[in-house]
Amino acid sequence: MGKTYERIDGRLRTFIEEQPLFFTATAPLAGDGTVNLSPKGLRGSFTVLDEHTVAYLDFAGSNAETVAHLRENGRITLMWCAFQGPPNIVRVHGRGEPVFRDDPRFRDLLARFPDIDATRHGLRAIIVVHAELVRDTCGYAVPFMTYDEDRELHGTRFAREDDDSLSTYFAKKEHIATSMDGLPGLPLPLHPM
Repeated sequence: MGKTYERIDGRLRTFIEEQPLFFTATAPLAGDGTVNLSPKGLRGSFTVLDEHTVAYLDFAGSNAETVAHLRENGRITLMWCAFQGPPNIVRVHGRGEPVFRDDPRFRDLLARFPDIDATRHGLRAIIVVHAELVRDTCGYAVPFMTYDEDRELHGTRFAREDDDSLSTYFAKKEHIATSMDGLPGLPLPLHPM
């Protein structure tokens, strides 16, 4: 049923790159901390950097739990499900880090996402994940669902923000600079793009 892979390549890489949706899971070290599970979409916002490293664009949202957890401990799991075609679930367990706009690596990493206009979505950071364990499982119970298209609402909402207004927007949100568990979240104000 399940198989462990040494690297992200071939059929496995093709599968995860073709999925329009994936999920991220993180948690703080505290046993009573809040586990976070987030859906991630928008075609072009995910890429495989090499056989052991993936990255995705971290866009504006209501909180920054993933960023806070990664800053504290780096643990992350990514998951893709086949909602069409043969059944499959792929998980990448690893260590992640948020690469913020003021990081010298930011511009080179951003160039790895040529198929999306990141400025329309309130880009906060690029999440880089170094795979430690890559596995797939059957996915026999995952239902068939149809992907129609990306929603335009996120891009429409955040395209009207510049760096200053986006920083102001984030500063007003309760769980952007600090997580629900009190961990450091997104550094504010944002560094200019």
